[in-house]
Amino acid sequence: MSLVRAENLAKTYRVGDIDVPAIKGIDFAIEAGSFVAFVGPSGSGKSTLLNLIGCLDHPTSGTLKVLDTDIATLDRRAAARFRGEHIGFVFQDFNLIPVLTVFENVEYPLRMVQKWPVEKRRAQVLRLLDAVGMADQANKRPDQISGGQKQRVAVARALVSQPKLVLADEPTANLDHDTAYRILELMKKMRDEFKTTFVFSTHDPKIMGEAEATFTLEDGRLANGGSHV
Repeated sequence: MSLVRAENLAKTYRVGDIDVPAIKGIDFAIEAGSFVAFVGPSGSGKSTLLNLIGCLDHPTSGTLKVLDTDIATLDRRAAARFRGEHIGFVFQDFNLIPVLTVFENVEYPLRMVQKWPVEKRRAQVLRLLDAVGMADQANKRPDQISGGQKQRVAVARALVSQPKLVLADEPTANLDHDTAYRILELMKKMRDEFKTTFVFSTHDPKIMGEAEATFTLEDGRLANGGSHV
């Protein structure tokens, strides 16, 4: 069974009196444990697609199932609960909370969504910080660490609730070449250790080269017709 499956998936936005199609009837499937990239130019629909898979938006038509759940059937509260239980996010601008320490940023999803007991929460955060090589930076705040370190923290935060799926939107865009490569290697290590599926939206040739499969989006359509990964 596929972890993510789309059939004739479409998303249209209303801008004033005009309908603007962002995703135009695409089909694809992604198996659990995959390292997959959606690629294409700006405006091709990559971020829209990640928002749909991440339950941040609803399809206009077609079917999108994540973990065998039809995303279109989830109301706002159910979508938030589903995200918190099953999906992690990594962003190009890190999205760390500046007033919280590294430890507190990683802990945040467990406090707000999972509500784990304190000792279990602490053990899980320390485990993830150790896994990404940031345990010795746990008490620092985001403005005290480098961009590469921030992205390591973001990876730890995405994985702390043990999600089945991590969505990474241009995760290497603000990193230099060497740091970006190390982050990709870290993500692959995390995939192997935690059996997490990683799905990227990217322009970055480094990610395309490391991905096990790529889907190329052009003007809201899959240029390669979609495939099963």
